Amino acid sequence: MMNVTAKRTGTKVTTGKVRLSYAHIFEPHAMNEGQEAKYSVSVIIPKSDKETLKAIKEATDQAKKDGAGKWGNKIPGNLKTPLRDGDVEREDDEAYKGCYFLNASSKNKPGVVDANVQPVLDATEVYSGCYARLTLNFYAYNASGNKGIAAGLGNIQKLEDGEPLGGFTRAEDDFDSVGGNSANDDFLG
Repeated sequence: MMNVTAKRTGTKVTTGKVRLSYAHIFEPHAMNEGQEAKYSVSVIIPKSDKETLKAIKEATDQAKKDGAGKWGNKIPGNLKTPLRDGDVEREDDEAYKGCYFLNASSKNKPGVVDANVQPVLDATEVYSGCYARLTLNFYAYNASGNKGIAAGLGNIQKLEDGEPLGGFTRAEDDFDSVGGNSANDDFLG
């Protein structure tokens, strides 16, 4: 596999190799009853991926500057930002150990492609636990007294399979091939 590195243009970031968790990318999902359903994913970023983390910090800083108008032309000191420390906030979850994470969502369905940039149509192919890279757009918000920077979900490129998270297993992993073609088997003799 070719080396994938992060890149940034303004507030848009293409991540390096990250892991997906709480992946709702083929069907929108509402976190709480009464909330608008959105496509969403928790993006797990290894602390060793300095390029992705740098791109996210720079895009977040740019979004703060771009969004100052929403906050009375100044950047509040207690601004909420999307990047969080998995060792602190998810200390009991092995998948988040040694990682940062952020939650990204969108009202629009993300485009999903494989490593060869071919569309992925089978929802079971991209799941919580697989590895991917994503495009994220960072933007300022000021809603219901909450001010901060959020991550908008763009597109997803699946890079490779990983251990499924949340107890989910794939049928291909649960069963061995038993061979034979049941249409041709005469089980009555």
